[in-house]
Amino acid sequence: MHVPRIESDLGISVYGSKTKGIGGGIKRSVDDFIVEETLVDGSTAKIDEKPVNTVLSASLNKQRYLLCILVKRNWDMFIAVKNVARQLGLVETQIRFAGIKDAKALTAQHITIDQGLIEDILPLNIKDIELHPLGYIREHLSAYFLLGNNFTINIKEICKSETEIKKSVNAIVGELKELGGIPNYYGHQRFGTKRPITHLVGKAIIEGNFEKAILTYLTKYSDGEHPSSRQARKDLCESQDFTQSLKDFPKQLRFERSILSHLVKNPTDFVGAFMRLPFKLQALFVQAYQSYLFNLFLSERFKMGFSLNKATAGDYVVNVERSGLPMVHIGKLVKSEKLKETNDLIKSGKLRVALPLVGIRQKFSNGIIGEMQKKIFEKENIKPETFRVQEISTISGKGGLRAIGTPLKNFNLNKIFSGPNTSNENQLSLSFMLLRGSYATIFLRELIKPTDPITAGF
Repeated sequence: MHVPRIESDLGISVYGSKTKGIGGGIKRSVDDFIVEETLVDGSTAKIDEKPVNTVLSASLNKQRYLLCILVKRNWDMFIAVKNVARQLGLVETQIRFAGIKDAKALTAQHITIDQGLIEDILPLNIKDIELHPLGYIREHLSAYFLLGNNFTINIKEICKSETEIKKSVNAIVGELKELGGIPNYYGHQRFGTKRPITHLVGKAIIEGNFEKAILTYLTKYSDGEHPSSRQARKDLCESQDFTQSLKDFPKQLRFERSILSHLVKNPTDFVGAFMRLPFKLQALFVQAYQSYLFNLFLSERFKMGFSLNKATAGDYVVNVERSGLPMVHIGKLVKSEKLKETNDLIKSGKLRVALPLVGIRQKFSNGIIGEMQKKIFEKENIKPETFRVQEISTISGKGGLRAIGTPLKNFNLNKIFSGPNTSNENQLSLSFMLLRGSYATIFLRELIKPTDPITAGF
């Protein structure tokens, strides 16, 4: 089945399902993509429910972090945090969260604020951002506390009948369940939805070429972004004039303008310019390149004829917690004499097959799967030790493991309804839950199978 070029360029070159997609588009409005976060203790951040303050009696002296629910509409996560921190008189690093949510979406999630005071939170006044304090806790949030995300999605502009939509969706969901879940690719937003360049920046960084990394970030344009942004990038690519570009770059490109401000004063200090970005964003570039390599590994593994729910000798496998989360920090290589026993445990749901995010602390798989990975590294002209970033050691790619399949939980086809009165199109509302680290867009691409992911809203 044909995969669009923009997806294959991200390493996503195989579908898990064979049924033809329903077509249509997502994110036609912010309310078409709703995300509500669930923590491992069962706490869920809700869009429409004001949280009940059950732990406000705890004092700041005893418990350092203020737990809040952040509701945002159409905000990039990093920019939202920056604005919240500025209004509260804090630095961005004082605000921690468990997961990065979609920008063009309506999202609810938990955050912690180091030394935050409830009385400072209540008068917060930022358009399309709400912050609801819950109380004080002893630890700041991290990905460790995140179970997953609940999605409510509208797919619009579907040129199929209600019967055809139901039949196709049910067939695709059935195929994915038989496959062992959704292929756990890193999704489009990992690389930049309209301008998928984060992995390209990441590769330049691990190669030690920060000038290339910065110029890629500033000048590589996409047809999917705003014309003014695209033109500003084109002009800088041709002129290399940082002073003029600082005047030309639109104000909404805040990170780019921050870099340019540094380069105007220090035109050859590309490492210093890169460090003007938030730390989590700095690390994200190297991680994005590792994600790209993982996608290549998974696509190639599919092409070799292997499924998500069956291991081969040399594969990594990881245990599964009671919550359903894979224990990716503890993996083991499958030996041929243990293959049947291992696959029985995979079938029972106690183990999952994993692929490596190769880095300075993570080795390749063994056997034919490992040989495939090494060939991809050779083609990319890199080695595991390349992920040690000498200039900024804190963003080095340590590596790890990632399950190759993720379960689709609580799936519900909510309703199918007609589009605008002037059209013959239908719309589909559906809801589901995915475990942390998995991408809704990867499931949605299976349903839609878009010919052009950008125009389809991915």
